[in-house]
Amino acid sequence: MGLIQNLREQYKTRRAFRWAVDLSAVLLFIAVVGLWQTREHVRGVAPPAVTLPTLDGRSISLNALGGKPTVLAFWAPWCGVCKASSDNLSRVAKLAGARAHVLSVALEYESLASVQKYVSDGAVDYPVLLGDSALGQQLHVTSFPTVYFVGSDGRISGSAVGYTTTLGLLWHLLWS
Repeated sequence: MGLIQNLREQYKTRRAFRWAVDLSAVLLFIAVVGLWQTREHVRGVAPPAVTLPTLDGRSISLNALGGKPTVLAFWAPWCGVCKASSDNLSRVAKLAGARAHVLSVALEYESLASVQKYVSDGAVDYPVLLGDSALGQQLHVTSFPTVYFVGSDGRISGSAVGYTTTLGLLWHLLWS
């Protein structure tokens, strides 16, 4: 009996070690891909000094976002991954409450109606700004969704490309 128990313990230890090594390799791969995808993104400076219109007729200056961490998500109405990520942004907006800003910027849209349809179909409950290709070029937004994280000091602290989970958004927001 002692030998069998000893073999079981060795097997469990080896299996746990293999799982840890495999998980570490996957996380490292994800981190490297993320760094490669955002290699040309702006970091350490304030977002461009622009004022963008909102869907409800107001305007928001990107410079006025200082004082609170901010999630700034760029998307296009035709982007399926953006639609899948929209719920995550909504959850982050609810969880962060008044402690942070969660904003999205529509880029590459054909008409205002397409943006409004996206918002109504996706039950978007966070502010939607209307951007243009010049802003996308300034921030090197080349694919959707692209999310920038702006710290409470008003400087860009990081970015992500593609689908980002609620936990991932909160993690970046926490370290902004």
